[in-house]
Amino acid sequence: METKVKPIHVPYLEDLDRKTMYEVCQNLENKGARGAIDQVNWPKLFPYAPIASFSLAHNDTCLYIRFHVNGNCLRAVHSHDQEPVCEDSCVEFFCQIPGQQHYWNFEFNCIGTCRVAHRISRNEGKVLISEDELKHIKRYASAGKRPFCEMIGTFEWEIAVEIPFSIMGIGVKLPEKLYANFYKCADLTEEPHYLSWSPIDSPEPDFHRPDCFGELILDPKA
Repeated sequence: METKVKPIHVPYLEDLDRKTMYEVCQNLENKGARGAIDQVNWPKLFPYAPIASFSLAHNDTCLYIRFHVNGNCLRAVHSHDQEPVCEDSCVEFFCQIPGQQHYWNFEFNCIGTCRVAHRISRNEGKVLISEDELKHIKRYASAGKRPFCEMIGTFEWEIAVEIPFSIMGIGVKLPEKLYANFYKCADLTEEPHYLSWSPIDSPEPDFHRPDCFGELILDPKA
């Protein structure tokens, strides 16, 4: 698989599972590996680009991601997991384990509502994970947990998530790397946009492109 961006080495931080999600968010800001979600892949159709980034770390059992966003408009209509959070102010993480055909999409709106599935392509083999599995994805959202209609203005927000490797079918032995991409979108806001970390080569917005994923190297415990 050809990678489109420089691989990111994801550091091992042992004590994250003993911290609150707010503390995890601060730790990722200070110690996590960083990347920018700054690829405007369809500038003629969707030129707007909020400032968006992510920070990463892992331990033996979980992957930790902190998203940080600064931009216009803020929408969080969806408050129940597995609703279409991409319509809201949304950040996303798609990943694939080397050697597997399917990939995972993890999508979060700005209040932490989550949508997760694994699939072979956008329209093939989609399976939403269960409510019980979703409960194991811990989240912290600076915008709170209550839904709200779109607000116009300039907003800065962040969200941190703890994703158990077990949800992705990864056991005790972690893979050396994951293929992945990170996204920022907001389908139904006044300024819809579709940004990515690794560039996407398609004529119109399509995040379901594992051929465009970059690499995350999971650093071992020191």
